[in-house]
Amino acid sequence: MTKVRELLETELDALKEVANIGAGHAATALSQLTDRRIMIDVPQVQVCAIEDAPSAVRDTDAVVAAILMHVLGDLTGRSLLLFSREGALVLVDMLLKKEPGTTKIFSELEQSALKETANILTGAYLNALSDFLGVMLLPSVPSLAVDLCAAVLSTTYLNFGQDRDRVIILDTRFRFEPGDHSLSGHFVLLPDPSSLEVILKAIRLV
Repeated sequence: MTKVRELLETELDALKEVANIGAGHAATALSQLTDRRIMIDVPQVQVCAIEDAPSAVRDTDAVVAAILMHVLGDLTGRSLLLFSREGALVLVDMLLKKEPGTTKIFSELEQSALKETANILTGAYLNALSDFLGVMLLPSVPSLAVDLCAAVLSTTYLNFGQDRDRVIILDTRFRFEPGDHSLSGHFVLLPDPSSLEVILKAIRLV
């Protein structure tokens, strides 16, 4: 089992730079989807145990829209893109060119829009990580769950098994212009043990 000591500032900076590049690509893609200028705040990076992930991203009792994708290629694992339920509804309105507050439920059309957004955002983050590591990473077809944050991550944990003990969390806030809308998202990467070793060695953690 991989043990992760406290990250040094330089090591966090390496992960943050990867996150920053990925978020920049993601913001460009979201701008094209929503026809709005989008600015990003510098992403925050955490590496924590899977059992600590719900409280690391938000209130464990909060309802989230979570898009799960398998990570395929030279490294393997899973990824979760998490938005608050309210934030996801706002995003859907923007994507479908609806008046703010129109969307109340996630019907088939709304789910499809969120999954397509996850394809683009997850692809942006994985491409940044792929370039950093010099490996090929590909996302699978996405699946969507709307549930309590703790329930979503606990289900992922049970499916993974107890030896996959560490996750990498990238917290990003997108600010939409014109207007004062903003959207906070959490990209959670759950690598398989051998893949986690590769990532950590690349930033000199092990």
